[in-house]
Amino acid sequence: MKIALVGSYGVGLTMRVPRMPEAGETLSGGAFDAGPGGKGSNQAIAAARLGAEVSFLTAVGDDDYGRAAAALWAAESVDASKVVVTREAATMVGIILVEPSGENRIAIAPGALDELDAAAVETFRAEIAAADILVVSMEIPLPAAAAALRIGAEEGTRTLLNPAPAQPLPEEVWPWIDVLTPNQSEAPVLLGLPADHGHTDEELLALLAARSGGSVVLTRGGEGALLSEGGTVTPVAPVRVERVVDTTGAGDSFTAALAVALAEGQSLAAAAHFAAVAGARTVTIAGVIPALPTRADLADETGAAS
Repeated sequence: MKIALVGSYGVGLTMRVPRMPEAGETLSGGAFDAGPGGKGSNQAIAAARLGAEVSFLTAVGDDDYGRAAAALWAAESVDASKVVVTREAATMVGIILVEPSGENRIAIAPGALDELDAAAVETFRAEIAAADILVVSMEIPLPAAAAALRIGAEEGTRTLLNPAPAQPLPEEVWPWIDVLTPNQSEAPVLLGLPADHGHTDEELLALLAARSGGSVVLTRGGEGALLSEGGTVTPVAPVRVERVVDTTGAGDSFTAALAVALAEGQSLAAAAHFAAVAGARTVTIAGVIPALPTRADLADETGAAS
């Protein structure tokens, strides 16, 4: 079970606040923590914890944050041998504000990620070709994400695009996507629709499926997910938890678990349910890396390993 992952790494500077500050307001009473993050790295670590053999491509600075990242990937058994290390920019940093409800707001300074280009992705071709599935997230420059998807299509590797943060995609990219995983706010952005587009989730799902010709998993938070595969729409029930602590890594946990289950040959519906269980467990634990589950964690909660 091999997964190739092209995405981001960054350091998350997290502050838990009693509420979100108003414009111009200085709010006291927060609790601060710093730790590794970035959607690509989170997904790589989560997939490795769930039993996959993971190869990861990103770009980091030649700085303490970048060296800490290399140590983390080694400890988590993630192959990071092709990661780009640059002296031209610092490792990505994200500022995260988390409310008591667990909802979060994030601002990002990409830094070294801007050095990740199509040429760097080409050096990762062998890993993409050897993988059962390629996962691409969009905290990296669009040309790099597009190059990864194109190479996946050329090599016959199943591709999964996690379009976060979302932006409209060039027309040539759509046919290279086998599985697309937007949430409700990302779906209209991908389609170039205005905020007041007026479409239902089912209509957005149909538009996305028609554009890519592949499968779509539309995640809907507490409402679960909607799947489109081969013209059939299937709902995935939400997995309830007693208390939401931190939603920060839930989407990455979901994406990784979905990719792992698909790489194992599970159906899209079964894979989405497994992913929902993984995402639900993640929101019950503070922090991102500590919250990413192992296979044993999910077996304990569901009575089965998948």
